[in-house]
Amino acid sequence: MLQTAAARYEQVRIQTTSKGELLLALYDGLFRFLRGARICFEQKQTARARELASKAHAIISELQIALDPSVAPELCPQLGALYSFCLDCLRSANANADAQQIEDVIRVLTPLKEAWEQAVPEAARLGICHRAE
Repeated sequence: MLQTAAARYEQVRIQTTSKGELLLALYDGLFRFLRGARICFEQKQTARARELASKAHAIISELQIALDPSVAPELCPQLGALYSFCLDCLRSANANADAQQIEDVIRVLTPLKEAWEQAVPEAARLGICHRAE
């Protein structure tokens, strides 16, 4: 019963969250997984590191799939290339148990995350955020 209530709560939360808020939540999760993977690779906990890197890979893949060139035709190719670079780094990190590859992903995505953290609240303030579908 508790799981059912928790699942219903989560579903309502998702349905009432703006797309910008969902994007920020994805980036928060992404960075949590990236930092965890980096630490695990550094501590030679390879299996756990690969699991966390795979979760980060899944989030970046979803971000890449969600790009909509009809909305931002000049931005999507640039973000797509950035996401492809990050996916390549994560594949390499998993194959070689390489914490530096994870650090490279963190380094290149940090400015983007910081930009979203500023843009999403500003868009909400201006009333231009849409609810997730």
